[in-house]
Amino acid sequence: MVPSSASVPVVAHEALEVAPPGRPVPERAEREEREAAELAPGAARACGAGNRAIPEAPDAFRTCFERDLDRIHHSKAFRRLAGKCQVFVAPEDDHLRTRLTHAIEVCQVAVSIARPTGLNVALTAAAATGHDCGHGPAGHASEGALSPFVEGGYHHAVYGADVVLEPLNLCAETLDAIRNHSWNRPAPATAEGEVVAWADRLAYVCHDFEDAVDAGVVRPDELPAEVAGVVGTDRRTQLHRFITAMVQTIVATGTVALRQPEADALAAFRAFNYERIYLRPEAVDQADRSARLIAGLAEHYLTHPALLPDPIGLVPGSAEATAAAVRYVSGMTDRFAHRAAVELLGWDERALPRTA
Repeated sequence: MVPSSASVPVVAHEALEVAPPGRPVPERAEREEREAAELAPGAARACGAGNRAIPEAPDAFRTCFERDLDRIHHSKAFRRLAGKCQVFVAPEDDHLRTRLTHAIEVCQVAVSIARPTGLNVALTAAAATGHDCGHGPAGHASEGALSPFVEGGYHHAVYGADVVLEPLNLCAETLDAIRNHSWNRPAPATAEGEVVAWADRLAYVCHDFEDAVDAGVVRPDELPAEVAGVVGTDRRTQLHRFITAMVQTIVATGTVALRQPEADALAAFRAFNYERIYLRPEAVDQADRSARLIAGLAEHYLTHPALLPDPIGLVPGSAEATAAAVRYVSGMTDRFAHRAAVELLGWDERALPRTA
């Protein structure tokens, strides 16, 4: 019997057999059972479509947390992180981190901790990937700038989980880990969320230092001895030692924690970064400029809501117009915010925030 053209598979290259033809594909439920048996006792378990605000039918092959990761990867909020700064605003050097590369590095660190300790890798990756989607332009400068327009203040973790990512209908565990990844927030409800909180700090302390070295702000030999002597002076060594220490601590204690020598080194490292990088006079000046720019844009849009993408029904100065203005401005990339400030607020391009 000659096979019909409809039954002949199309291949991109010479076909490589990966399994006997007709082998059953493990469905999601089977994978969940296997995962439940293999994960650590305190790890989060995927179940069906997951605990979502709007009920959905489960996917045939992906767990609920794998779907969350896919949704975040495909979201505009995640893609826009490529145009939002990590530390250096509008850098000339393409190698300096953005919020997107930071999120990717946090995910790498978090998964490197979660996998060997038996935690749920998909949940960890989803929360780490989406943890900064609530950041506005110019990094943390946007939080102070937008706080007067948001009841209770603007916190990127809360805003990201409750507003920016709300349309994705993510699982409650993923949203909780995103909402509470910052150390000034309540403890996450899952061990995976706690790992993401640690991974965020480990990643940014190490890579912000590396960026500052590349930008000529600090030198490797200026790192305090209590840091360099424990974790080294280059990012690769530092992350390796921090991650190794975290895995060993979790295995030894059964809790998500970091043993004292590395924890002390991390605290000293972070304090050094604040003094020499984040709070140096040039950086503070640029942050102040960014805050004025962002607050000015929010004020302009809430009083001129017709300029917003979806202005129907918005009354100037109303609570609805304010919320829409914050949502729009917080989603801007640094470059877009700068253009808007020049065009709408009359900013001189020479006064715009720049890498300092």
